[in-house]
Amino acid sequence: MQERQDALNGPEMVCRWARHPRCVGLARVELRKALAAWGLAKIEDTAPVVLSELVTNAVRHAHVSPGREIETRFQLASDDLRIEVHDAADEWPHRHAAASDSECGRGLVMVGVLADQWGVSERGGVGKSVWALMSVPPQDGDS
Repeated sequence: MQERQDALNGPEMVCRWARHPRCVGLARVELRKALAAWGLAKIEDTAPVVLSELVTNAVRHAHVSPGREIETRFQLASDDLRIEVHDAADEWPHRHAAASDSECGRGLVMVGVLADQWGVSERGGVGKSVWALMSVPPQDGDS
């Protein structure tokens, strides 16, 4: 875990995870810590759901060589929280209609509902970055 302060964009938290299902919950814990430190209690219920879906997709679908990690980045920039999940797989995720009896396939639909925007970007090097932007509502006492 590494926290950085970018003079232009605000604080950023970067963590790396082994591609294992337990990293989903661990990443949520780190996001909750960052949200608390940044005073973002108003999105502490929705932001971890967005993160969980993005990390779960990386764990389930980013079939890469052993030793490749998943990286999460949380950045507070202006009035937005940017959540990024980087992995080393080249295949980009896409939303699709899940069957009504399917136990999976709705994650990106949920991300689309909870986040203001989401998308996929190329990374420098191998893989991709899946990201979501969430507006930060004014805190009590803000004008």
